[in-house]
Amino acid sequence: MSFNNIARKVRDEALPHGLRVAQLRSCVQLYRPIGFHATLSFLEAKAGPYSRDEGALLRALGVLEASRDAWHMELRAFDGMRRLAKGQGARQPRQAERNPYREMRWSGAPREGALHALSFLRDRQRIPMVAGDPVAADLHRCVIACIESGGALAPEERLLLAECVRRLGEQRNPAAWEDDRMGYFRTLDLLRAARHVEVAAAGCVSDA
Repeated sequence: MSFNNIARKVRDEALPHGLRVAQLRSCVQLYRPIGFHATLSFLEAKAGPYSRDEGALLRALGVLEASRDAWHMELRAFDGMRRLAKGQGARQPRQAERNPYREMRWSGAPREGALHALSFLRDRQRIPMVAGDPVAADLHRCVIACIESGGALAPEERLLLAECVRRLGEQRNPAAWEDDRMGYFRTLDLLRAARHVEVAAAGCVSDA
């Protein structure tokens, strides 16, 4: 079933409230810009206790739809730029080029969404730490600095974050999947957290 069809069920006041909440969760299964659980948490932070309040439920759906609409606008703009680039011989996007198809980013409020995701992951201890792992330790330093500053990173923290992303990218390879699957998924969790820091820090200037 499509997102829009499920959204109509969320708005259907003839349905029991609990079923409508379940339908909202189904919408988030289809569009979860900062991850399923973090997206639900962000909706509650923005809209209120939607699991028991009618107004909050409708506000939460509106927040989600607004972000999805903004994302679709980004997709259309990206597709247009790619058509032009292909016509000029650039068959593949540049490595530094933003690709909204592949990002974990709250369209319409990227910094706010990223900061909420980082706080959610930190508070629930979902940014894995293992003793003796300097990359994870460095990333945690960047995460805490980012949350405490509202997104801004000092120059040395930006360099540290870039190095974390580089090293985590090297660890995410087919050989790692075959040799250590738990370690592979742990690397993915760390890399997702690093991407949230990148989004939150984008355009922020530190006073440090």
